[in-house]
Amino acid sequence: MDPEQINEFVVGYLKKKGFNSAAKDLESYHHHNNNGSSFTSTDYHNDPELTKLIRSFSQQEDDPTRYREGYSNLRSWAYNSLDLYKHELLRVMYPVFIHCYMDLVGKGHTQEARGFFNSFRKDHEMVHLRDLQKLEGVLAPSHLEEMEFARSLRKSKVIIKISKYSYDLLIQYLQRTKSTLMLGIINEHINFQVYSGQPNSSSDDIEAVTIFGSFQDTANHINQKEIQWGLLEDSLEDRLEKTGGLLSDSEKGQGESKDGDADDSKKRSTEIGKQGSSLKKLKKDKAGNATAKVARLETITVPPAPRVKPELALPVMSTDVEQSILEDLRNRVQLSSVAMPSVSFYTFVNTHNGLNCSSISHDGSLVAGGFSDSSIKVWDMAKIGQAGSGVLQGENDTNDQIMGPNGRRSYTLLLGHSGPVYSATFSPPGDFVLSSSADTTIRLWSTKLNANLVCYKGHNYPVWDVQFSPFGHYFASCSHDRTARIWSMDRIQPLRIMAGHLSDVDCVQWHPNCNFIATGSSDKTVRLWDVQTGECVRIFIGHRSMVLSLAMSPDGRYMASGDEDGTIMMWDLLSARCITPLMGHNSCVWSLSYSGEGSLLASGSADCTVKLWDVTSSTKSTKAEEKNGNTNRLRSLRTFPTKSTPVHALRFSRRNLLFAAGALSKPAS
Repeated sequence: MDPEQINEFVVGYLKKKGFNSAAKDLESYHHHNNNGSSFTSTDYHNDPELTKLIRSFSQQEDDPTRYREGYSNLRSWAYNSLDLYKHELLRVMYPVFIHCYMDLVGKGHTQEARGFFNSFRKDHEMVHLRDLQKLEGVLAPSHLEEMEFARSLRKSKVIIKISKYSYDLLIQYLQRTKSTLMLGIINEHINFQVYSGQPNSSSDDIEAVTIFGSFQDTANHINQKEIQWGLLEDSLEDRLEKTGGLLSDSEKGQGESKDGDADDSKKRSTEIGKQGSSLKKLKKDKAGNATAKVARLETITVPPAPRVKPELALPVMSTDVEQSILEDLRNRVQLSSVAMPSVSFYTFVNTHNGLNCSSISHDGSLVAGGFSDSSIKVWDMAKIGQAGSGVLQGENDTNDQIMGPNGRRSYTLLLGHSGPVYSATFSPPGDFVLSSSADTTIRLWSTKLNANLVCYKGHNYPVWDVQFSPFGHYFASCSHDRTARIWSMDRIQPLRIMAGHLSDVDCVQWHPNCNFIATGSSDKTVRLWDVQTGECVRIFIGHRSMVLSLAMSPDGRYMASGDEDGTIMMWDLLSARCITPLMGHNSCVWSLSYSGEGSLLASGSADCTVKLWDVTSSTKSTKAEEKNGNTNRLRSLRTFPTKSTPVHALRFSRRNLLFAAGALSKPAS
C-alpha cells in the first residue's frame, strides 16, 4: 500500500469516527504538499481494505485483554525492581489499577472487569479496602456517572511524590515496552511531583500519594478565605493574666522548693538520723526546679494568641461556675515534655460489647456511657469512691458490685432513645448531658433532675456525634446524612446546616472561640465551618481513611485529627497545611485531647493504648526542614498500655489531669 493510499485511509477513518475538521485539515495539508493534487475520490464506507484496517484499529482499542496484560507486566516489573526504588514505583499501581477497572466497565466489558478486579485486588486491600468495597458496586457504564465516588475518581488526578531516579526508570520502561495503554492512563490520571535526591525507601509516607481533581481547585479557593483563629476577648484566661492570678507551675515549684529547702536544713540540724531522707528530698526538689525551668523556657517561646469577638451571643456564666473555673485555672499544672501528666483511667466491665461511647465531665467527676440497648448511664465518681468500688459496671449486670451502700445502683440510668446511643457529651459545668442515637434524635438530659428535658429532631439518619460548645448552650451534631448542624438548647430546630461532605460526617469539634466548628468525614477530609454563615472556610486533605476524632489546640491555631488507620495529622488552620503526621497507633484513633496550655497532645486508640505527643517541637520546624520535606518533628513522649481496654474517651481537666475511659474486652486468643 503506497503512502497516498495510507493517507486516504487515515482521512476516511477520521471521517467515519466523526472527526470531520481533522480530516479536512489533513486533506488541505496534503493538498498543499502535493502541489495542488488532491485525494482521489474513494468510497470510504464500502472500500474493503479501508474497512479491514479500521476494524483492526477498533479491535485493538477495545480488546479487554490489553488491560490485564499491560497491568500485569507493569506490576511484575515494579515488584521485581530494586528495593531502593520499589516503594516509590508501587505507588503508581493503585491509581493505574482502579482506572483500568473503570475503563473496562465504561467500555461494557463487565465480565473482564470483574475478573481483572478480583485478580489484583489483594495487592491494595491493606490500604484501600474501603475504596475497593465501594468500587465493587460499579458494574455498568451508567454507574460511573451515577455513583458519586466513581465520578469523583474519574475526574480526579493522583499526585505522587517520586524521586527523579524512579521517575526516569518508569518512563524508560513504558517507552521500551511500548506500553501505550498504561502510559495513557498514567498521563491522564497521575501528576508526578519529582524531587531530586535519593528515593524515599519508606512505604509509610502519608503525603506520598494524594488524590486531587477539580476538588483540588475548589479546596485551594476555599482555603484562601480569611479566618480569625484567636481566642475570645475578655475570656477568663485574659482576666487571670491581667490580674496576675495565673501562676505557672514553675513559680509554684520554686516557692515549694524554697520552703522544702528551709525545712530540710532545720531537720538536718536537729535530726542527724534523717540525713539520708533529707538528701533524697533535696535532690527531688532540685529536680523539680530543673523541670520547672525547662517548662518555663518552653512556654516563653509561644507567642500569645490574638483576641477576636464572638459571632454568637454567648450565655452569661453564673458566678459560682466562673469562680470554680478560675480556681481550676489558678491551680493548673504546667505540662511539658519533661513534666508529664497524671492519668486516671475509668474502666467499664461486664459491658458485653454493648458500650458504644463514653464521655467524661470537664472536672472528671462524672462519667457517662452510651449503650447499644438505647440506654445512657451516668456514674458519679464521688459516690463510687464512697461505695468502695473502683470499676464501672455495664449493662445487664446483676452483680452486687453495682449496688451502692444503701442497696441502690451506683449509676443513674437514663432511658428515652429508641436506638443505639452513639455519642454523649457533658456541658462545661456538668449540669447537662447531650446524647445522639441511631433513632436520628438528640436528647438533652439534666444530671441534677436525672430526666430528659428536650428531644431535638432534624437529622434524617443516625447521628454519630454531638458536642457542646466550650461555653455551653450551643451544640453541634453530625450524621450519616452527610451534614453537620448547629443547635441551641432553647430551640428544637437547628440554627445552621453545614452541607458539603461527600460521605458520613463522623465527628465534630468546636473551635475554642466558638466561631467555627470542624467536622471529620468518611470521605477522608476534615472541614472547618463558620458558624455564623454556615460556609466552609477550610478543607484539610491528607487522610487515607475515615476521620474518627478531632481536637483543637487551646490557642485555636492548630487542629489534630485521627483516622481509622491509626494515623494522627496535625494541621495549621491558617494555611490548611499538615504540619506533621503522627505514626504510632496501629488501629482506630477514637479520641484526642490537648493539654490546658497546649504543649501535649493525648491520643486514645482501639489498640488499647494512650499516647502522649510533644506538640511544642512540631511547631518549631525550620525553613530548611520544610524545604527538604522533613517536618515530622512531633515525637511520642510516652505510651500507656492498658491490659485489654480500647480507649473510647480522653479529656484533660482544667487542672491538666488526664482522664481516660474504655470498656474491658476479652483478649484475642
